[in-house]
Amino acid sequence: MATVENEGASLYYETHGEGPAVVFAHGRGGNCASWWQQVPAFAKHFKVVVFDHRGFGRSRCDNDHFEAEYFPRDIAAILDAEGIEKAGMVCQSMGGWGGLKLAVTQPERVAALVLANTPGGLDTPKANAAIAHIASGAIPPGTGQIGKSFVAANPEGTYLARQISGLNCNFPRSFNRLTSAKAVSQQDLEGYAVPTLAITSPEDVLFPPEVMEEVAASIPDARLEVIPGVGHSTYFEAPEIFNALVLGFLKGALFN
Repeated sequence: MATVENEGASLYYETHGEGPAVVFAHGRGGNCASWWQQVPAFAKHFKVVVFDHRGFGRSRCDNDHFEAEYFPRDIAAILDAEGIEKAGMVCQSMGGWGGLKLAVTQPERVAALVLANTPGGLDTPKANAAIAHIASGAIPPGTGQIGKSFVAANPEGTYLARQISGLNCNFPRSFNRLTSAKAVSQQDLEGYAVPTLAITSPEDVLFPPEVMEEVAASIPDARLEVIPGVGHSTYFEAPEIFNALVLGFLKGALFN
């Protein structure tokens, strides 16, 4: 457990295990605790870094610096604090705004990128439409985090997911339009060569499969995988499938 100061924020992070580094970037409904089903599995093979985004969980941020534009630089600051030159990135939802931007602006620091149910701020028509739909308030807050099948079958897990989300109670100001700014243009992807895995799921009402299909098609050589029967939080709802898929991808990218 440690903290690093960066551009108006105190960032809480943890490291677990040894080996090539892999950073997990949580979504808007999460924090470090979200990855409780991933950390033990991945720490057997990698040095796992989990952190709370600025203003989330145990990280703090002043009012003037509570913006997603700082996410990639926050990740870089954590890597610097740990002496990590290059890492794999696993990003869920909001976390993609940091991971994809870092892969574009500092590709030498990103060994591989996983975009789990996130367009990562990529400027595509369907991603922009999905973000506008979210910003309109059409999806009530909290209802899109996990899929309807998981809610119906797993009340205990649903309760836990909502309790973890409830720990994010220190926002200095509203984050309603957090993901409204376009982080990455199509032109930014010229020459892009970071191995990239995109993940989607049929019950994701925030970034449905057609959004992720368009995103994956826009990123050079990106691979798209579908995890069936779950919603927006594939890592939480189907951890065994998610872990096996991402572990296989990262081992191929980081150990070869």
